Amino acid sequence: MGCRESAWGDDRLEVPVERFVVDLVRADGELVEIQTGSFGALGPKLDVLLDRHRMRIVHPVAAERRIVRVDEKGEVISTHRSPKRATVTAVFDQLVSFPPMLTHPNLTLEVLLLQEDHIRGPRPAARRWSRDPGERRLVRVLESIELRGPEDVVNALPPLPGGAFSTRELAAALRCSVKLAQKTAYCLRAIGVMEPAGRRGRTPLHQVSSIWPASARAAAIEQG
Repeated sequence: MGCRESAWGDDRLEVPVERFVVDLVRADGELVEIQTGSFGALGPKLDVLLDRHRMRIVHPVAAERRIVRVDEKGEVISTHRSPKRATVTAVFDQLVSFPPMLTHPNLTLEVLLLQEDHIRGPRPAARRWSRDPGERRLVRVLESIELRGPEDVVNALPPLPGGAFSTRELAAALRCSVKLAQKTAYCLRAIGVMEPAGRRGRTPLHQVSSIWPASARAAAIEQG
């Protein structure tokens, strides 16, 4: 299998590396995988390649989305902004597949916060509950956040609650769903940012890890 030249100088697209095909190989040798869905599929590739190559996982996240309805001719019928606003925390929905990998010195996880239009056809009158999967169109990249280890993760997140806190309290601090906060807590424990802190009744509690230096713990915790 050959490879294709990209629009970025000496970078190459779809390159065979050992027994895998990598999305992009940069001129400096870094291997790049663009992953919009579950990271689980990358597990075998990372297991084989990561110890011998610098690798970057690029994960796009729709931070701002506009819903655009078009008719059969492609003319815009209506537009409105989606109330859903994702943040960098959304990456933990996928990172839960292998959180300890984030501590590997050869891995960079790059989260792209995007502004995008979601193009959908006219809503069927007879089945208004049906959902048109539509087409996602990039408007612009709002921010690029690189995560190379626990400190980068803490710096990218809002301050964590002080003392012992529940997953529900973590969700409030991160402004995300409880389900996503559960995945985030799992990942933060796996990379040493958080640790168990007993229970409040039947509710498990967490806290910022005591193995962190005092200055790092103070920076990670919400003050006041």
